[in-house]
Amino acid sequence: MEHDALDAGEARYELVISMDARRSGQYSDAEKPRMRERIYRVLETAFAQAGVGRDAVHMEDRGDGVLVSVPGRIAVTRLLGLWMVEVHENLREENRSLLVPLGLRVAMHVGPVRHDSRGISGRAVDLTCRLADSAVARQLLDRERADLVLAVSDSLYVDVVSAGGKFIEPARFSPARLGLKEGEVSAWFHLPGRPAPDIGPIAAEEPGAPAGGPPAAPVGGPEAALAAMDAALAARAAAAAGRRVDDSDGDDEDGADRYRAQGDLSVHRNNVYQQPVHIGRVTGDSHRKD
Repeated sequence: MEHDALDAGEARYELVISMDARRSGQYSDAEKPRMRERIYRVLETAFAQAGVGRDAVHMEDRGDGVLVSVPGRIAVTRLLGLWMVEVHENLREENRSLLVPLGLRVAMHVGPVRHDSRGISGRAVDLTCRLADSAVARQLLDRERADLVLAVSDSLYVDVVSAGGKFIEPARFSPARLGLKEGEVSAWFHLPGRPAPDIGPIAAEEPGAPAGGPPAAPVGGPEAALAAMDAALAARAAAAAGRRVDDSDGDDEDGADRYRAQGDLSVHRNNVYQQPVHIGRVTGDSHRKD
């Protein structure tokens, strides 16, 4: 039956795993092969330690990571539990001898997957890869100085993680809303061996957003985004006008004026100058001081 489904190109519900290396673009051409060797050593050793045969899973190379699909006959709890523990321990062992530790972002989701002669495809694959590459996963890994971050889809958390199990602790996962290319989704994040991460301060911006573009929506949702936008517009208006910004009661505690301004506005107080001083710039053909 499994062979017939594969030949017919029918979708099968499988666990999809995406694994990416942190800041892979910063590795030199000479360093990348060693980085890739470590990823595969961590991954394949963990499969063996979890009792999952290498020939039982589909694996695709992604240059700086690996894409895996696991058939339904292998319990998802084994991958979420024991396998993740072994991945984390193997990664820690690899990093003991490295000046710059290898960091991995791992994502999991269960959904319909189609196989062909070149690999796997489907929305389940797309979502898993997006979770691994999300801004929250990237920033958590850096901010917490962790070796590994795991992201799981909301459906996988509800269906499997929330029930717990061997090496699966739902209380150590934290939710976040992500603005992906396909729209907003919910996901859950976990740092193995640590309490549930605090995701609040992390901005879930779209990875690769152009510099200077519009600010991304905060994790807090549309209301937080509108509040942040209003605050930014008010600050820009005050800066453009160079106007005085008061406290709520009209006075600063020290009675000093405060200004927000763009350009080169300067405020000087209580200074003693020993000789003539020019503050500003020379414009035009004349020597008039602005």
